[in-house]
Amino acid sequence: ERGTDASGIAYVKGGKVTIYKRPKPAHKLRFNAPNGTRAVMGHTRMTTQGNEKFNYNNHPFYGHADVDFAFAHNGMLYNDKNLRMEKHLPQTQIETDSYVAVQLLEQQDKLDFDALKSMAELVQGSFCFTALDKDNTLYIIKGSNPMCLLHFAQLGLYIYASTESILKKALQKVGFHKYSFEVLHVEEGTILKIDRYGFLSGSTFEVQENFRFGKWADWYDELEEEYYTQQEELLLEMCSCYGVTEDDILLLLDYGYSADEIEEMLCDSNLLLETINAIQSEEIFAQQ
Repeated sequence: ERGTDASGIAYVKGGKVTIYKRPKPAHKLRFNAPNGTRAVMGHTRMTTQGNEKFNYNNHPFYGHADVDFAFAHNGMLYNDKNLRMEKHLPQTQIETDSYVAVQLLEQQDKLDFDALKSMAELVQGSFCFTALDKDNTLYIIKGSNPMCLLHFAQLGLYIYASTESILKKALQKVGFHKYSFEVLHVEEGTILKIDRYGFLSGSTFEVQENFRFGKWADWYDELEEEYYTQQEELLLEMCSCYGVTEDDILLLLDYGYSADEIEEMLCDSNLLLETINAIQSEEIFAQQ
């Protein structure tokens, strides 16, 4: 639903990070992780920068620091070109804005809380990053983009996706909805580490304001406008799945709610309907 231009997964096989990705929607691919795999990191892509037909532009990306890792990004960065010049990062054939985060980690030559904090405080834009290293340690770096993490204690399993509604629909299709789980709330500005044994630890980073400056301002405005137009169109296409109409979504947009805020409401049907009813009541009262 959130990205059908390309899909990919990363996992560890024989002590090495393995990545499989193609410029196709996930439902057209067959993913096969080998027996004994402890962690799988996935990504579905909606293209904003970097043609998905060139597979090197798609996620996950390979990274090489003190430990090899795979890296994926949900969101959009708008200061990647500036960072490449400022930090003297090498030019590559990869056009995707997300790849600058990999390069910042490689420049520090480590993958740990300190390196992830430094990277997260340098990039500007919307993001939720994930990184999987060759030791089957998964890092989740939560910026402003949505992310839902569930813990199935009796199965010893963590599962995540961009939104709770997407995740729960997927779980129902594979029968996991029969098991009890806990929703783990990960706040913006959090770096979460899940090791191969399922132990959790965490750190934080300072959430940056989205500064706009110089010649990058207009370029960001164009990208932001395109991103939200696509996101709003997606909301209008999918709203019937959540029991609301296109008119309801347009009402929320007209009333000043952002596409991200509306998407979060779709995960909570009671809140969504209460908000729509409140706006409609307010408009009726204003007309009277």
